Amino acid sequence: MSGERTFQVVEVTESVAGAACGRLFAALGHDVLLCEPPTGTPLRAREFTFAALGAGKRSAVLTTGQLAAGETSALATADVLITDLTPAAAAAEGLDLDQLRQRFPRLVIVSITAFGMSGEYADSVGDSLLAEAYGGLATMVGEPDRRPLSLGGEQSAHSAAFVGLYGAMLALQGRDRTGRGDLVEVALSDVAAYMDWKSDVLHDLGGGVPKRAGSSQGGWRVVRAKDGWVGVIFSAHQWPAVVELFGDPRLSAPGLDDPQQRALGSQEWWAVIAEAAASREAVELYTEAQRLGLPFGHAADVERLLADEQLRARRFVLPPGMRRRNAPVVGPPWTVSDAPISAVEAPRLGDDTGSLTTKPRPTAVRTSPSSVAARHSDTAPLAGLVVLDFGTITAGAATSRLLADYGATVIKIESQGRPDPFRAWAMPGSADKASGAQASASPMFASNNVGKRGLSLDLKTEHGRAVVHRLIRRADVLVENFRVGVTARMGIDYATAHRLNPDLVYLSLSSQGVFGPEARYGSFGSTLDLLSGLAAVTGYPGERPMWSGGDLNYPDQMVSFVGAALVADAVTSGRRGIHLDVSQREAVAWTLADQLGEYVWTGRMPAPDGNRRPGATPHDTYPTVEPHLWLAIACSSAAHRRALAEVITALPDDEPEEWWLQHQDAVDEAISQWTACRPRDQAVAELRRTGVPAVRVNTAADRAHDPRYRERRAALHVPDWLKGFPMILHGHTPPDPAPAPALGENAEHLDNDALDELVGEVLRPQSPR
Repeated sequence: MSGERTFQVVEVTESVAGAACGRLFAALGHDVLLCEPPTGTPLRAREFTFAALGAGKRSAVLTTGQLAAGETSALATADVLITDLTPAAAAAEGLDLDQLRQRFPRLVIVSITAFGMSGEYADSVGDSLLAEAYGGLATMVGEPDRRPLSLGGEQSAHSAAFVGLYGAMLALQGRDRTGRGDLVEVALSDVAAYMDWKSDVLHDLGGGVPKRAGSSQGGWRVVRAKDGWVGVIFSAHQWPAVVELFGDPRLSAPGLDDPQQRALGSQEWWAVIAEAAASREAVELYTEAQRLGLPFGHAADVERLLADEQLRARRFVLPPGMRRRNAPVVGPPWTVSDAPISAVEAPRLGDDTGSLTTKPRPTAVRTSPSSVAARHSDTAPLAGLVVLDFGTITAGAATSRLLADYGATVIKIESQGRPDPFRAWAMPGSADKASGAQASASPMFASNNVGKRGLSLDLKTEHGRAVVHRLIRRADVLVENFRVGVTARMGIDYATAHRLNPDLVYLSLSSQGVFGPEARYGSFGSTLDLLSGLAAVTGYPGERPMWSGGDLNYPDQMVSFVGAALVADAVTSGRRGIHLDVSQREAVAWTLADQLGEYVWTGRMPAPDGNRRPGATPHDTYPTVEPHLWLAIACSSAAHRRALAEVITALPDDEPEEWWLQHQDAVDEAISQWTACRPRDQAVAELRRTGVPAVRVNTAADRAHDPRYRERRAALHVPDWLKGFPMILHGHTPPDPAPAPALGENAEHLDNDALDELVGEVLRPQSPR
C-alpha cells in the first residue's frame, strides 16, 4: 500500500518484556537490530524463549560505547530504542537516557522495566512475579486461602510489551508534529496494577479488600472431565441450557430454576455437575455447550493447542512441515488480508555486525525549543483521529478508551434498547457493594468509557444505518468486538465499511477471530483463560488449572493493549484500509510461544508449578504474621541467593544453583518459617537491605493508600476511582478524562443538521472518491 513506512528499531534488552516488545515491531514489518554483548543476550540461554522472541530481528555485537558514539552510532539513524536497563544500570553502561535524548533528539526511547524509572524500586530488577505481586494482580489469582499466584507464561511482561509498542507509536505520532522524539516509560508493575482496576473500583465502593476466588468454588468452576478439565461458565438465565447439557434429572429438582434457591443449594448441584462432567470428554462437552449457547471452555494444554482445528484454520499454528527449531511455531496474534505465513527465524549472534551502515540522518523539523515544548505538551498524539466505537464490556471498549486517552475523538455508538452490557454490570460476588447503584450507572462502565462521546442509534432502522454510514465515510478507525456475524446483520461489517471508506482501519476483537470452525463460539474472559492454554500453566502443582477469575478477567485487559497498539501502528505506519482481525484466544496463546516450541522439539509438557519458573530459585510468594498478607521473592542469580542466606541463616550461602533447584521444597519451607514470624513490610525491608529481590504482594487497599499509583496515574481518583493510564509519556500528560457518556444523550432522532453540529467539529470533510 502506498504511503506505508517502516521504522528503524534498536533493541538493547535482556528481559522477556523488552525482547517481546522488539518481537512485536519485527512482526509488524519494522527493522529491529538486536544489540548484544560478545556472549549474547542472556535469553539465548533459554533456547525456545529466544526463538520465540528473537524471530525476525537482526543481531549485531556492539558495545554500549559504540552504540552511544554519536554520528556513527546505530542510534543516529534509528527511530526507536527499546531498553530494559534500570536507571543505574543504564548510566553505568553509558546509556543514560537523558543524555541519549539530548544527543539524539529525534529518537523515541521505550524504557520497559519492572518498577519504572523513579521511586525506591527503580533500580531493582524483577520479572512478572514481582511485578504482579507489587502491582497487586497476584492477590487476585489462586484459591482464597492459599498463596497468591503469578499467571503462567510471563503475562505482565508480554502485556507491557504491547504497551511499549503503543507508547512508541504515540511518540512517533508526536514526532511527526514536532520533529522531536520522546521517552515512553513502561513499568510492568504499573501495567499489572492497571489491569486489576476492577479491584480498585470495588474497594472504593465498599471498603472491602477484593481477593482471589479460585477455580474450585464460586459461581463458575473448573471441573474434571474424562480426559481433562472444563470450565462451567454460564449466566443465570442460561440454567435451562445447563440442565439440557448435563441431562441429569437431579438438576431439574424443584426450586433450582430460581437463582436464589440455586445459590442456597449450590454444593449439591455442583456435585451433580462434577459427576456428570467426569464421564464426558472435555472437548466434546465444550463443543456441545457452545452449541447450546453456553460460553464453556476446555483447559487446552500445548498439545491440544497445536492440534486445534480453529488455530490451524487461522494459520496461527504453523503446519509441521514449516516449523524450525530456531523459530516460533505460532504466528502473531493478528491476521491482515490473507498475508502469507512462514517460519521466521531468530538471528545468529552477530550476523549483522559487519554489515551495519550509517544512513543519512533524517532532517529534523526546525522549531524553537519553546515552540517545540508547547506543541509537545499541548497537542495529544492522536488529536484529529476519529474512532467509531462499537466495543462493549472490556476488550473493545477498553481499546477505544486507550485511544481516547491520548487524544482520539471516540464516538461510542449504542442501541438504546441493547446498550453496552457493562452499563448494568454487577461484579461476581459484589452484589452487596453495588446493590445501591442504578443499572444505568454501573461503576464498572465508567473506567472503560470515560473521555468518549455517545450516540444512540438503532441499526435495525434505515435511518440508523444511514447515520452510521455517514460517520464511517468520515472516520479513521472502527473498533468492534461483537460475536462473529453481528456486524453483517447491522450493516457495519468490514466489507461494507471498506466500500464506504477505503482508508478506514477496521479492528475486530472477536473471541476466536472472524473465521474458522469455532469463530461463532461465545466466551467470557474465563473461557479464554482456558482455551488459550493459560489456565493449563497457571495453578498449584498437580492440581486443577487456574483461571484469572471474573474479578480480573486477564484476557480482556491484555487484549485492549493489543488492539490499541495495532491501531496506533496502522495509523502511524500508514497502513490504511486494513482489517485487523485479532483473536482474543490467540493473543493470550501467543504469550506461551516458547512453551509451545519446547513441546514441539523436546516433548516436554508444561504444567502448573505454582510460582516456580525456569532460571530462578527461590521464586514464590510467602506468608507473613499478618493474616492474608504475603510477600514475593524472585532470586535469579547466585548473588541473590547469597544475600538471602545472610538474612535467613537456615539457608546455605555457598551451594551452587543445582543444590537450590534440587531442594526447592525445603528452601521454601525455611523461607516460609522466617517470613511467617514477621510483619510483611518489615520482612521485605530486611530482605531488600541485603539485596534480595523481594516485594509486598499488594492488595487494592495497599494501592489506595500508596500515593505512587496516583502520582504515576495508573489509577485516578476524580473523585471516584477510575482506571488510569498504563504508561508515562514524558512529552505528553493526558488530562483527566471527561465523564463517560450517558445512554441516550445524543439520540438517533436528531436530524442531519443537528448530527452535523454534534460531530462536525471533529470529523474532517469527506474526501472525494
